[in-house]
Amino acid sequence: MTAENSPSALLAARDLTFLRQDEPVFGPLDFALRAGEVVLVEGDNGSGKTTLMRVVVGLLHADEGTLYLDGAPLDRDLARGRLLFLAHHLGLKADLSPLENLRIAIGLYGCREAITPQQALHTVGLQGYEHEPVRQLSAGQKKRSALARLLLVPADIWLLDEPFANLDREGIALVNRLIERHVAEGGAAMVTSHGAVTFLHGEPRRLRLSA
Repeated sequence: MTAENSPSALLAARDLTFLRQDEPVFGPLDFALRAGEVVLVEGDNGSGKTTLMRVVVGLLHADEGTLYLDGAPLDRDLARGRLLFLAHHLGLKADLSPLENLRIAIGLYGCREAITPQQALHTVGLQGYEHEPVRQLSAGQKKRSALARLLLVPADIWLLDEPFANLDREGIALVNRLIERHVAEGGAAMVTSHGAVTFLHGEPRRLRLSA
């Protein structure tokens, strides 16, 4: 058994490859993501960072290779609720409020213990905006609404695609705090970035994609 699909890895890939018009976007790619770990996926625009995230979460299908969850080939039904994807498209219903969007997420994926949607929104700095339609929020406030979902949904694997985009310095520090809290509690995160990222404490393991 290789390191990539060893039981110690929450999520892993072996020879993962994605093609577009018979040309490789990335791969063959091996990686492992373990509990308490952050992997920073780096690469220039067009290197396949977002595509990799979409393959892992099941929105796209790999042309070759295998994904593993807890050392076994990933079963999408069993993985439901384990992986939480924060993408460029935030998955928010614009006509609903942040609070209503969070209640939908809870209905789909459950809720962590000892936290409410209101508390999550306060933590991300949206007190006073709980009932505003999402379409009336700024880009940064919309991102914060999506970040609140990370606090609520009991997923142990976070897939965060450019989570620092549209955030000011305080918002970037918030993302760092959420990630560090998550991994300190035994979770894991894959984070994409095409720019410099400074984490509050320590250095993440890095996975470099080439265009």
